[in-house]
Amino acid sequence: MQNQTDHFIVLTGGPGSGKTTLIEALAARGYATAPEAGRNIIQDQSAVGGSALPWDNKALFAELMLAWELRSHRAAARQDGPVFFDRGVPDTLAYLKLCGLPTPAHMQKAAEHFRYNRRVFIAPPWPEIFTQDAERKQDIEEAQRTYDALADTYPRYGYQLITLPHASVEERLAFIVQRLKKP
Repeated sequence: MQNQTDHFIVLTGGPGSGKTTLIEALAARGYATAPEAGRNIIQDQSAVGGSALPWDNKALFAELMLAWELRSHRAAARQDGPVFFDRGVPDTLAYLKLCGLPTPAHMQKAAEHFRYNRRVFIAPPWPEIFTQDAERKQDIEEAQRTYDALADTYPRYGYQLITLPHASVEERLAFIVQRLKKP
């Protein structure tokens, strides 16, 4: 029996690995997408002088990320066809692991309840395309640690990780579409 959310496809990975570029390319081709929580939260919190920032209040930042992902999940339920997520609920748990913070029970329950397709695409660190900016202050070493935390977290919640190749956007898109066609 298929999961009701089999059409929810997560693209995850450390910062600067090309996830958002892929999401934008999928959106340009007419696919429904859900944007990344982290960058948007950082922009919003910075605009209003809020403290829910990864360099200020990591736990509060994680709570806002979870709220964003739950809202995205609910919004996706109203979409027909596949919906591609730039990260998912388990990313919040991986973030807490990365920061050495405990995972509250409600976040574990969220990861168990708000499900996605069992196949999750993970973008490995890619130093050649990695850049920093106003929202992405991590360095490449932290990008690797983020990837490692994600690679540990998703399988613990029953997901199968599929590593995206270091390739052009078109090649990565073809890779995703081909893998999704396989049962």
